Amino acid sequence: MKNAVKLLVLFLGVGLMLTTLGCPKKCVKPDEPIPPPPLPEEAPEILDVLEGEGVELNLGVIHFDFDMSDIRTGDAKVLEDNAMQLKSAAEMGLEPMVTIEGHCDPVGTSEYNMALGQRRAEAAKMFLAKMGVPEGQLKCVSFGEEKLVTENEDEYELNRRAEFKPETE
Repeated sequence: MKNAVKLLVLFLGVGLMLTTLGCPKKCVKPDEPIPPPPLPEEAPEILDVLEGEGVELNLGVIHFDFDMSDIRTGDAKVLEDNAMQLKSAAEMGLEPMVTIEGHCDPVGTSEYNMALGQRRAEAAKMFLAKMGVPEGQLKCVSFGEEKLVTENEDEYELNRRAEFKPETE
């Protein structure tokens, strides 16, 4: 009888411990990827027409996670569309130079953000190059935290971006 009571107390103790401590880390579901932030309603589409050529480029903006320069899944689709537009322009005999601007939020030092903005621009450039856009047609520049979309801390994700600016000679 004493052994049965000891076993019952042991099982209750283990059960209580598991319910208060939760399940071990291996039971935790992996984090879902963070979707790209919504663009503000007042943000205009990036639309450039190559003067005298009648070619319209509507190159989308991509966003990045905090302190990251990896291309996110949703943003890869934007880059694929950008590459398709640039390759279509090339088929028409135009190969516009495109400046890829890397931007950051104001968290961190200016020096760090300049380097992070450069890594973001370079990541976008390499993605476009893998999609068949000639690297010689793409150049990168970092603005770090110099050209913020917003200074509202709740919207800093809008600052973590790469923009694509075709030269319109």
